[in-house]
Amino acid sequence: MVIDYTARRPEATLANLELLAMDNDAVLSSDADAEVLANMGYKQELKRNFRALEIFGFAFSIMGLMPSIATTLSFALLAGPAGMVWSWFVASGCIFVVGLAMADLGSAFPTSGALYWWTHYFSSAKTRNYLSFLVGYSNSLGLIGGLCGIDYGFATMFCAELSMASDGKLQPSNSIVYVVLLACVLSHGVLASTSSKIMGRLLYFFIFFNMALIFATVVALPIGRAGKINNAEFVFTDVQNLTRWPTGWAFMLAWLLPIWTIGCFDACVYMSEEAANAAHAVPMGILSSIGMCWGLGFMIVIVVANCMSPDIQSILGSKFGQPMAQIYYDALGKPGALGFMAFLFIVQYFMGLSICVTTSRQLWAFSRDGALPFSRFIRPISERFGHIPLRAIWGCVLTAAVFGLLCLINPAAASAVFSLCIAGDSLAWCVPILARVLWGQSKFVPGPFYTGKRFSVPIAWAAVAFLLFGIVLSMFPPMGPNPAPEDMNYCVVVNVAVWGGASLYYFLDAHKWFKGPVEALDGVGTGEMLGSSLTEETEEPVVRRFEVVQRDDGLGVPKKG
Repeated sequence: MVIDYTARRPEATLANLELLAMDNDAVLSSDADAEVLANMGYKQELKRNFRALEIFGFAFSIMGLMPSIATTLSFALLAGPAGMVWSWFVASGCIFVVGLAMADLGSAFPTSGALYWWTHYFSSAKTRNYLSFLVGYSNSLGLIGGLCGIDYGFATMFCAELSMASDGKLQPSNSIVYVVLLACVLSHGVLASTSSKIMGRLLYFFIFFNMALIFATVVALPIGRAGKINNAEFVFTDVQNLTRWPTGWAFMLAWLLPIWTIGCFDACVYMSEEAANAAHAVPMGILSSIGMCWGLGFMIVIVVANCMSPDIQSILGSKFGQPMAQIYYDALGKPGALGFMAFLFIVQYFMGLSICVTTSRQLWAFSRDGALPFSRFIRPISERFGHIPLRAIWGCVLTAAVFGLLCLINPAAASAVFSLCIAGDSLAWCVPILARVLWGQSKFVPGPFYTGKRFSVPIAWAAVAFLLFGIVLSMFPPMGPNPAPEDMNYCVVVNVAVWGGASLYYFLDAHKWFKGPVEALDGVGTGEMLGSSLTEETEEPVVRRFEVVQRDDGLGVPKKG
């Protein structure tokens, strides 16, 4: 039998169903999804248990609107109530533009290692290996930083609950915060090791809890602050500056609140090899999660601005160590605040579990292409646990536990994991989008979702501009120039170490063996499967033909014919 693998055409047909990986009794994937993946050079190894709503659920539950806003509210409050409200609206719109650019790519090429795969496919022949390697490491460590940051947020909320319960008498030390973080991340590893079918059911529960917390907050805060509601002028026009930066830049730094909160829409991409009808589910998950968080988040920050104390310094300097805890306390008293903070860190816990699952898929995909240390150890799929990358899950957990040691230094050092996630992921999103419009536009053939010939390229350039700005923004110390050690933003140190270390590793050693996404169907390189030469640029699709022969296990081995 002869099969045509058509370059730049993920919709090309794959007649030989024997190339589908099988789990004894059950096929892992539908024919169409396996065909798309095969045209990118990969066989189906994960089980496609997740529907479109569940793919959306991963992104939405990781974003965790209320917990994420609570965790990074201090950035936005520095610009006053109006700075918080309008920075959310404007920055969220910019993030939606990034989502559109990612949706175009995610629909055309849905794979768990999408960001470094896209980078390699679209980049020039001279740059593709290095850029793909850099994006893969930036993405992997940024996602692990996100897991650590979310679990650190859980730990601080949990400790704020203890502090509030003791009326501020109990002030947990940095070591106690780390113990809570460690327990949290280890428990996520245990739960993420369950079957993906169980995770699919849990996602509906996560979505419900997120929505319940949002609507409980927007109803309870105005009732609790009845008679003390701030007027519209305070909410929409009172821009303050509690930093040493110029007022305009203080407003820009408030963008870190939505950038952190809505920055996990890419979870849809990492779950694409477990998504049914991935070419539709991935872009819909990206755009619906961003759009819902944009609208609901705008409502939340307006309610918070209406109901918080006008004395912002008292909120930022709360004895509970959490601005949102102080806002709940002022509005609802101690019993109400304790209840909402408990609700808050439970949802935060769900966020950590969701990002643990999605991060493991990206790490597994990168190890599948041999780019990580111990790749051969990490990449095997556990059939016993339901076709999940079990070792990749625990690799994420243990690395996040190491990153968490930063919180033993001081809160400023711990906050570097937030910025690591923002800057690391922003670079990983930016490079493939840039590579597409700069070098590879002729190789791009849209999937089922497409923003159109007229808008796709301008949207991509706008996304690149915003992401580059976000990287720069994440490097600035929030309080002003010449920061004290406790006010320093260590993002620049951490990210330079990540990017510089990955670059050094590549040029000293990895360039000898890393050739991009090379492991494909039974050893056939991805470049060959796509039919696109990785050493030559071409304007036209190239068709490679592979002869399928039989072997003892019944799977076909593609061989050049």
